[in-house]
Amino acid sequence: MLCEIAEGIATLTINRPDRLNAQNTAVFEAALGHLERIAEERSVHVVVLTGAGRAFSAGGDLVDIGSSGGAARVPRLERVRQVRMLTRTSELLHGMPQVTIAAVNGACAGGGMSWAMACDLRYAARSAFFTTAFVNAGLSGDFGMTWLLPRAVGPARAKELLFFADRFDAARAAELGVVTDVLDDDGFLDAVRARAARLAAKAPLALMGLKANVNDAAGLDFGAHLDIETTRIVATLGSSDCAEAAHAFLEKRTPVFRGE
Repeated sequence: MLCEIAEGIATLTINRPDRLNAQNTAVFEAALGHLERIAEERSVHVVVLTGAGRAFSAGGDLVDIGSSGGAARVPRLERVRQVRMLTRTSELLHGMPQVTIAAVNGACAGGGMSWAMACDLRYAARSAFFTTAFVNAGLSGDFGMTWLLPRAVGPARAKELLFFADRFDAARAAELGVVTDVLDDDGFLDAVRARAARLAAKAPLALMGLKANVNDAAGLDFGAHLDIETTRIVATLGSSDCAEAAHAFLEKRTPVFRGE
């Protein structure tokens, strides 16, 4: 897993192109370490997750899984603990303060699709394709797919995608709501980074509050949501960034936000 940080944007690249960026324990552990560190980094406002070569991620590495005979001898509760620790990668992509973007540059399957679904925004290259994949590998789904997908496409459509695990292209992904937008293959990552740069230039506290509000809304009734939304709007009203936005508007200039 490669990590590059520049101008408020952290770019994480799954770097196993010879295996279509299939996820093994090393990939999961590296991603977890980077995400935990970035979540605490105030200078990073946007995280872009992508894959090296011609795939985003083909999901869990079945060769790695099939050859790990020792895993079968690990007590089940310990194995649950181990896997749950690694699934924190999806939890961070979904819940970390920064805006997270999946730049789906190619094949996106299984756990790789789970990581993409955990991101706030998902952009797909026109040639990208998707499959939930789990049932075809005899698996019941992991890394949050069964929580994330129904919220994006609805429960019935999610079940269809999960039960049949058919392959679908980027255009269909956009129709379903799996991806936010489809971009041309030519200059794909540059186009995603341009959008990330636009977000990185916005008021960080406002973005953090907006993300938290939308995430919290999934589990709150309207009154409870208004309570927490009001708390956050009052906090941002008192911020230096809010004052800077007002001054910049009056002075007809671009605001410079500091996240304070």
